[in-house]
Amino acid sequence: MTRAKAKLPRKRTVKKSPRTKAEQRAETLEQILDSAELLFSKHGLYGVTLRDVALKVGVHTSLMHYYFEDKFALFKAVFVRRAEVTSARRMKALEQYEKDTGGKPTVAGALHVFLDTDFDLYTNGGEGWRNYGAFGSQLSNTPEGAAMFDQHFDPVVLRLIGLLRKALPDVPEEDIFWGYHFVTGSFMHSLSRSGRLDRLSNGLCRSGDLPSVKARMADFMAAGFLSFVGSRKKSR
Repeated sequence: MTRAKAKLPRKRTVKKSPRTKAEQRAETLEQILDSAELLFSKHGLYGVTLRDVALKVGVHTSLMHYYFEDKFALFKAVFVRRAEVTSARRMKALEQYEKDTGGKPTVAGALHVFLDTDFDLYTNGGEGWRNYGAFGSQLSNTPEGAAMFDQHFDPVVLRLIGLLRKALPDVPEEDIFWGYHFVTGSFMHSLSRSGRLDRLSNGLCRSGDLPSVKARMADFMAAGFLSFVGSRKKSR
């Protein structure tokens, strides 16, 4: 006598509702922005056309004009998408830092908050954020890019400058702005991940190793700001 096989319960298949047209448009827009971001990061603003982006996404060029009037409109959308995120994170971190220090910041502390907050984002945010970093690095040396930086990053940069002025009350304001100039130049160059450092050091250092950059940059730059104090004392 054979035992009857127990019937296994049937798995319920959940039918996914079809995506709405709004969801499809949003997905296509994200694909366009991601592809443009990658191409801009490699070839710069003037080395990319709307047709290049369309080919990368796999859509007809005419569809690009449905979303964007021209390439510059696409460029602005790519820039603003992540600029708003990074600026908001930095501003919140700087405000919290000033609160935690009771309005008595240090140079190294302010720089760590300003730089490390962004390094964490570019390190842990995925390839899209790393592409955006390289994209921003290229744009920072163009008139169009400079105008966008002025609009979207000046408030958080001036917040940092305010903290540095508190930390260095005896240092002339012009020196603090020069110090920031050196900081941002080094920061943007690091985001470019050019590979030059890899070749110079025979692989000892890697330009794409942002955690290693993060571990060194703020303290290195803080020493530069503090050197202004020493140089002013000597000149008296």
